[in-house]
Amino acid sequence: MKFFELARVFNKIERTSSRIAITELLAELFKKATAREAGIICYLSLGKLYPPYLESQFNIAQKLMVPVVAKLLDRPEEIIKKEEKQVGDIGTIVAGGEWEQINNELSVIEVYDKLVAMQKIAGTGSIQEKANALYDLLRHVDCLSAKYIVRIVLGKLRLGFSDMTIVDALSWMETGDKSLRPELENAYNISADIGLIARTLKEGGMEAIEKMQITVGIPIRPAAAERLPTAKAIFEKLGPCIVQPKLDGFRLQIHLDNTSEKPIVHFFSRNLKDMSAMFPDLVEALLKLKVKTLICEGEAIVYDPNLDAFLPFQETVKRKRKHGIEQMATEFPLRLYVFDILYLNGKSLLGESHNERYKTLQKIMPTKGNSPVQVIEEKQIKSAKELEEYFLAAIAEGLEGIVVKRPDAIYRPGKRNFNWIKLKRQEEGHIEDTIDCVILGYYAGSGKRAVFGIGAFLVGVFNKKEDRFETVAKVGTGLTDQEWIDLKKQCDAIKRAQKPSNVICAKELYPDVWVAPDIVCQIRADEITKSPTHAAGKDGDELGLALRFPRLMGYREDKSPEDATTVAELRSMFKHQSSRK
Repeated sequence: MKFFELARVFNKIERTSSRIAITELLAELFKKATAREAGIICYLSLGKLYPPYLESQFNIAQKLMVPVVAKLLDRPEEIIKKEEKQVGDIGTIVAGGEWEQINNELSVIEVYDKLVAMQKIAGTGSIQEKANALYDLLRHVDCLSAKYIVRIVLGKLRLGFSDMTIVDALSWMETGDKSLRPELENAYNISADIGLIARTLKEGGMEAIEKMQITVGIPIRPAAAERLPTAKAIFEKLGPCIVQPKLDGFRLQIHLDNTSEKPIVHFFSRNLKDMSAMFPDLVEALLKLKVKTLICEGEAIVYDPNLDAFLPFQETVKRKRKHGIEQMATEFPLRLYVFDILYLNGKSLLGESHNERYKTLQKIMPTKGNSPVQVIEEKQIKSAKELEEYFLAAIAEGLEGIVVKRPDAIYRPGKRNFNWIKLKRQEEGHIEDTIDCVILGYYAGSGKRAVFGIGAFLVGVFNKKEDRFETVAKVGTGLTDQEWIDLKKQCDAIKRAQKPSNVICAKELYPDVWVAPDIVCQIRADEITKSPTHAAGKDGDELGLALRFPRLMGYREDKSPEDATTVAELRSMFKHQSSRK
């Protein structure tokens, strides 16, 4: 397949907001593609070269792209900068340009291989070498192809769909509908590499998909907890149950392979990013475990042995860095509390009950003492009163809350259900939890904030069923002057000339500047209300949902936009809020 064919389909996708139309366009692409091409198209359509657990950054900033494009189009850099500021997308400038093309017949695989080679350039002078390689590649493609190559390199492709739309498209490729989604999604849940799923399907059909197994080194999509507002409501839902403390740290999935000459340990974040280099202080303890292969989940949190207490998430997040790791490990030592095990010595444990998985954990890991890695405590609960007392004790210890689990529940990768239910500390007069929202745009400031160029921002929640973001609030409080300046800088780096196709927003709420739905933030609000303007949960004549008195509490860098609070969760929170009233 020629790359210009792929670029033309990308262009069609960018111009449509119909989920079915996007699915059909992707399905046609996959039909025409070879197995390897299909895998590559999966990554490129999401603006990546690899699955999320592998580093895919080019480290080419916007300011470096300007001279490359200026040279390509034979225009002064100042003109390119001015146009980019007006349009908001340097890819669009390239698409409208002209240059002498050396060759317009590069295949998808040839372009991909050149991008991979470019991304791997390192060492002294690597930035300029990357720029030269990019310039040479752009000369060998047409202007529309160049548009998408530039966006991929800058990390700004965002065609308006997620990996789940690709799963639907693969089903559509085979059957003309979404009927194969459950089987394909199950394979993707245990092997979170969408390119691998596409290649496997193209090579071996559904029979090969159904035979896919867990692989150490490829993350499993994590299970997620539902919410209920009180201990009583949880016990009424589950009956006799298991409770564990909810720690406010990094949720990590740990992969250990002791079978090779040099043992391998991987740490994957909640959104499947590889954080392996960040936790050297945990590796030694994990390598002491008497296992061959292992996949488990835990919460890493900074622990102060002098105070015998956990430190706030703001302290734990300081460990998320690429430089000075050894010093930070000394200043902010971590403890990893393992709460589940998914795979052991070549055998999947996903189908075993929680009780059986926990017993397995206790056999292979420390349960007490000063080890930096140990099994989290849990307690069997036999009444709502007992659960309420455990919750209050956890809050008194400064913890975030509790997670309550069905004793007989199997592990459901990639699913959010009532096998796990979280209960977090409440604040008087507020909804029971923060909402993880995605920033969709911002409004120019007025009054004191006029100097910042930003005075409020628009946020939305994720509609998983429709694979889109729906507005839920305008936020104007919770930030210092410097934080407003920093937020505008973050937003301007991902601004868009027009509303992204996967964002649903009423005209009267349109912000002055649209941004790609990338930044996940925590919003606290007094309550959830019905709204005639906000789109969250709006269905036909049914009103949408909105947040009353929203304010920013922080950012969730460990979450992808698709991991934000969902419309279904918001509806559930509104229902429980109403029942309390």
